Amino acid sequence: MRRCINCKGQFDSQLEDCPACGASVAQVDGFKSFAPALAHGGGGFKSNYFSELAELEGENFWFKARNRLVIWALHKYRPHFRSFLEIGCGTGYVLSGVSKEFPQANLRGSEIFTAGLGFAANRLPTVKFMQMDARDIPFFQEFDVVGAFDVLEHIKEDEQVLKQIHAALMPAGILLMSVPQHMWLWSPADDYACHERRYSAAELHGKIESAGFEIVRSTSFVSVLLPLMMASRATYRKSKEEVDVTSELKLPRLLNKILYAMMLCEGFLIKMGINLPVGGSRLVVAVKK
Repeated sequence: MRRCINCKGQFDSQLEDCPACGASVAQVDGFKSFAPALAHGGGGFKSNYFSELAELEGENFWFKARNRLVIWALHKYRPHFRSFLEIGCGTGYVLSGVSKEFPQANLRGSEIFTAGLGFAANRLPTVKFMQMDARDIPFFQEFDVVGAFDVLEHIKEDEQVLKQIHAALMPAGILLMSVPQHMWLWSPADDYACHERRYSAAELHGKIESAGFEIVRSTSFVSVLLPLMMASRATYRKSKEEVDVTSELKLPRLLNKILYAMMLCEGFLIKMGINLPVGGSRLVVAVKK
């Protein structure tokens, strides 16, 4: 079902205009836009960062390892899903992996900036993309799975977003998400990325459960590399000169391969059912009550 942003009425998602108030969906830069005022400056992220991500994320160990975890979690917890919405899809990298693994699924991607959607649409021309504010999702009981991968930490009103996701999911639908973890890892890299926070497990679990979800799996990842993360963040904090915090995306090829192999070993433990207590990031799977 669609939910009208204007009058909050619900109607068939195949319809373009709201039958109750007649409101139509705007078009911005060639995409359906449910929050056009934010399409070129929605906050929470640097829109010029998308071009760098599009160039580097496909080979970076962290993005590749996270994609493998996302695909594994979908196979394990909702293998036969029919509809999937990714909130904050960026350049479409996660969706590209989901599309290859689940070609039968109806995939949609949303982003507050249309700048990111251009890269995503070029990467996945058959996927439907829209500009949207995650604090006001224009759907009701529409999706089997909603994914939000390193998105929630950018949004001050994170609890509002979780409630909106809950409403957009079908009964017993799945929320699949990842976030950066541990405030003691905070550094200029988080400032650069426009993070509002890094989460503790207790804080994140409490907010997810308060939104109406039951957590079925939660584990840290980037655990084996945590000492390297701590050293890197300490360097950022101590440096008196401006540090290139994007350098973690521009690793030498051999080092990138070694780190990826270490992440694969960690992923094996997670797939065996081991929940890692600490790590740079956290993966959560939750079901709508």
